[in-house]
Amino acid sequence: MQYFPTALQELADQFARLPGIGGKTAQRLAFHVLELDEEDAKAFAEAILAAKQTVHTCPVCQNLTDREICPICDNEMRDGSTICVVAEPRDVIAMERSREFNGLYHVLHGVISPLNHVTQDDIRIKELLMRVASGQVREVIMATNPDTEGEATAMYISRLLRPMEVKVTRLAYGVPVGSQLEYADEVTLSRALEGRQEI
Repeated sequence: MQYFPTALQELADQFARLPGIGGKTAQRLAFHVLELDEEDAKAFAEAILAAKQTVHTCPVCQNLTDREICPICDNEMRDGSTICVVAEPRDVIAMERSREFNGLYHVLHGVISPLNHVTQDDIRIKELLMRVASGQVREVIMATNPDTEGEATAMYISRLLRPMEVKVTRLAYGVPVGSQLEYADEVTLSRALEGRQEI
């Protein structure tokens, strides 16, 4: 038995295709869109279409942009000799919030994950190798997530970069600020000890 009009069900089904959105949340979003007045609903739909039509990857770093080259790559004040490699565009935002990194980025758009049928050819490794081969890069910082796929991707890329005589580093791991030691797992504590610094 169909509980909702077909158009409403199709809208909910589209929302359910988004990552992290379950069936109930998709229904709530669909009902919310129906409650919008026509002008707001039209603006919502136009924003989706405009983003799809204007946002593309930067030819240099592969981050998302609506310009020819993204603002970070276009900024002459940034240190072009250091590249921070991240898995997704949202990771660039997280790094920029820290206000500690002044180099450039390279976005892989995924990580190597055999279980999900993602190989090295499916992510933007070739573009990174071409950037490093230009000879201007002195350090590549691997900032993929500290999980199995992120580690495997970082190790694979570091092996490819080794013959290019570029320094390859990995973000340090440790105990998160505000947490308690008793809740940290063995791997986190081990990495925190390895990366300890003098104070």
